[in-house]
Amino acid sequence: MTFTSWQFGAFVGAVFTVYYVPFVRRFQVYVLITASLFFYGYGQPELLGLLVIAVIGTWIFLVLSFRCRIWRWAGIIFNLLLLGFFKYKFLFFIPPATSGGVLCDFLLNLPLPVGISFFAFHNISLLVDLPKQGREASVWEVLLYVIFFPQLVSGPITQARNFFPQIKPKEMTAVPFVEATQWLVLGYFFKLFVANNLNEMTAYMAYPYFETLRTSDKWLLVFLYSFQIYADFFGYSSIAVGLALLFGYRLPENFDRPYLSRSIAEFWRRWHISLSSWLRTYLYIPLGGSRGGSIRTYINLIIVMGLGGLWHGAGLSYLTWGLMHGILLAFERPFLGKLDTYGMLAGFRTVVVFVVVSLLWIFFKLPDFAHAASYFAGLFSEASIQNPHKIYRSLALAYSLPVILQHLMVPRPYGSRWRRAVEPFAYGALVALMFAEAGPDSAFIYFQF
Repeated sequence: MTFTSWQFGAFVGAVFTVYYVPFVRRFQVYVLITASLFFYGYGQPELLGLLVIAVIGTWIFLVLSFRCRIWRWAGIIFNLLLLGFFKYKFLFFIPPATSGGVLCDFLLNLPLPVGISFFAFHNISLLVDLPKQGREASVWEVLLYVIFFPQLVSGPITQARNFFPQIKPKEMTAVPFVEATQWLVLGYFFKLFVANNLNEMTAYMAYPYFETLRTSDKWLLVFLYSFQIYADFFGYSSIAVGLALLFGYRLPENFDRPYLSRSIAEFWRRWHISLSSWLRTYLYIPLGGSRGGSIRTYINLIIVMGLGGLWHGAGLSYLTWGLMHGILLAFERPFLGKLDTYGMLAGFRTVVVFVVVSLLWIFFKLPDFAHAASYFAGLFSEASIQNPHKIYRSLALAYSLPVILQHLMVPRPYGSRWRRAVEPFAYGALVALMFAEAGPDSAFIYFQF
């Protein structure tokens, strides 16, 4: 059951109706837990038990950690082992040619649990934050925090310190319906109109199709994929924020016009903000951050980004993508305070960062490192097969334009007066476009993580 299916719309409508029935107010947490379990079990019923075990196991470690700190580390290791086994098992366990035993075969054949990277990070945040605050939590509160269905599959990653204070009875009169609707419309528009249509074009980036592309088309697709992955993940995050608001919870915003960044460091303050914040809080700072001198700082940056790449997937391409971002962060760090630029030079830096980020997306789009390397090399040599252009540039511009315009728009409060007058018509146009010109249905890119 994906966010874009009619079944999900019916599901949200039913849950919302029950949630705000007056006599249910005391049981709202249980309504959301039940709905979240149903939502997850609808897609992967065979792995619903694993999700429950992971959450309840984490809660037990949390309770024990108030008695002895070592249990906190045991809980963190427990979650890392779960994540490591399911996401990276084939890096360490090679399935035998013959049967390795019923239990071994069963474990190795289990599919990757949807959203395991996200709920593992939520569990770790829980184990770190609550003991520091001296705040105990019931198993129901822990279940709600980890499996809250708007964020369960692909985030945003909400730190426990920010979510738990929001767990209290909700009133429908307090729901910001206008803001929630705006987030939902934006999210569905960017997914259905932008990402799904661009997906039809970037499908040519896959092997062996890219070998038949002209060099100019390969370059064009690199930038189209940049727009697609932004629209796809921004769309999911916006839908999640809007849905959470309907139920009285505020999730963190995940993007802040990242393609306007003038450095890689700024890019990571604007892109997937909840992941960047998690890595900084729970990995970079514990490693020592920037407290151990320049060399140690550079090493920490590369380690953190390398692990961030592996968090996305078990493959050399993901590791390369992460390590390259880490190396670039380390390389530019000594110059950041000396590069306060404006005007044309600032614009040049923005273009350079966008091109570099877009090129690195190749390793993200093509998990097979050999294919990614071949595509990258093909950007600088003409294909031997001279096929006609396969990408309609006018359509590519039309589907990319919303991302470009959104990045160029002046954020509030600037221009808020004219925005209030124009916004109802603008959102109406977005709704019309998403229904009239929605692209073929495709899964959210971050579902695979």
